[in-house]
Amino acid sequence: IMKLTIYLFCLLTFSAFSQYNNEPTAEFPYGKPNPEAPQQIKDFQPMIGECDCKSESRKQDGTWAEPIDMLWRFKYIMNGMAIQDETLKADGKNSGSIRQFNADSSKWYVHYYSTSGIPKTLPAWEGEKKDDKIILYREQKAPNGANGFYRLTFYDMNNTGYKWIGEWVDKTEKIVYPTWKINCTKRKL
Repeated sequence: IMKLTIYLFCLLTFSAFSQYNNEPTAEFPYGKPNPEAPQQIKDFQPMIGECDCKSESRKQDGTWAEPIDMLWRFKYIMNGMAIQDETLKADGKNSGSIRQFNADSSKWYVHYYSTSGIPKTLPAWEGEKKDDKIILYREQKAPNGANGFYRLTFYDMNNTGYKWIGEWVDKTEKIVYPTWKINCTKRKL
């Protein structure tokens, strides 16, 4: 009876933890994509891990502010079914997001949060990977009241780093006004 009890305990313990085998471990500190997730979960694969980045944003007068040092960390969450990222900036204005892919709409939905302000509901962007870029949109009016979007684009993604840009664009995307850009270099584990 004792051997049977130990065997059942080990079996139950192993099966309980094996259901979370895509969570971060010593071998995979940023988790792994869940094999049952849509294949698009790997769209952000080049960003998984930590990068040293330079963040530049536009000042009120239209010129670019001095770059700010930033750590950008991406990891798989929810047992490899979604992605979370967080930024830790030298100026203390930290932020993050939860990224989920919806197979029904074939779109990414990105919910953003920040220490700069805590809204009642999180703003969300939606988009997809097109060619070698991930492009996300959120409706936003320009300061002059024109209708448009705030467009976020990840590009030049590879195993050494990536680039990101935030731009206001009109509905036709003929008018493009960049307001924020980030260049990142991957840290070695």
